Amino acid sequence: MAKSMLIISRQAPWSGPSAREALDIALAGGAFDLPLAMLFLDDGVLQLMPAQQPAAVQQKNLAANLQALPMFGVEQLYACQHSLARRGLSADSLELSVQALDDDELKALIARFDQVVTL
Repeated sequence: MAKSMLIISRQAPWSGPSAREALDIALAGGAFDLPLAMLFLDDGVLQLMPAQQPAAVQQKNLAANLQALPMFGVEQLYACQHSLARRGLSADSLELSVQALDDDELKALIARFDQVVTL
């Protein structure tokens, strides 16, 4: 039986390759039907903002990768409520539908998975 994996994405979409790498891991795992979920934490929640203009900072757009997650079976998407609030965001204003979790829910989520990858 495949071990479950939680991918925690903590980096802003324009701060380096980590955000794209987290999405690539999720898409690859989803393609092989691995039981996995993604958690957007800290500046990682900025990946979920609509109408980003990555060309302005000479970066590639992650929107297509984000939109492909459910098509690859990655349907468990979470965001840290505290991270969203600190950045003036709410779960209902994001590019993807995510479940916002408080600190206790985050601890429970992380404990549910066999492997946790943080990028």
